[in-house]
Amino acid sequence: MKTINMTVSLIFGSFLSIMLVSFSTLQDKPWNVPEAAQKVKNPTKESTDNINIGKTLYGKHCRSCHGKSGEGDGPKAAELKTAPGDFTSEEFQVQSDGALYYKTTEGRDDMPNFKKKISSDEDRWLIIHYVRTLKQ
Repeated sequence: MKTINMTVSLIFGSFLSIMLVSFSTLQDKPWNVPEAAQKVKNPTKESTDNINIGKTLYGKHCRSCHGKSGEGDGPKAAELKTAPGDFTSEEFQVQSDGALYYKTTEGRDDMPNFKKKISSDEDRWLIIHYVRTLKQ
């Protein structure tokens, strides 16, 4: 009986360890943005009107995962395999506009590719203006 309990404990412990390692690997996976994309400048003017348009677009396309304040706590966040980015963090805010545009456009894993859903390049750039306002 001790052997069966010990075997079950070892199997369960191994399974739990594998799951935790897999989860942490998904969370820490770097998002490599091509250097050329990182250098692209936002061609849209940063203005109150453009930030407000970006806010409206964010509410429609991003809020459900990234949350109202951009902290990655939207209503769909718990359903995702990877945590949504926290737009208020310094780590997020230090990225170039080009890197953010690339990530928004191309997507990865749970982050959708927005080339079709937000087909206007200008609209994706306006969202970037808005998420810049979310820094702490």
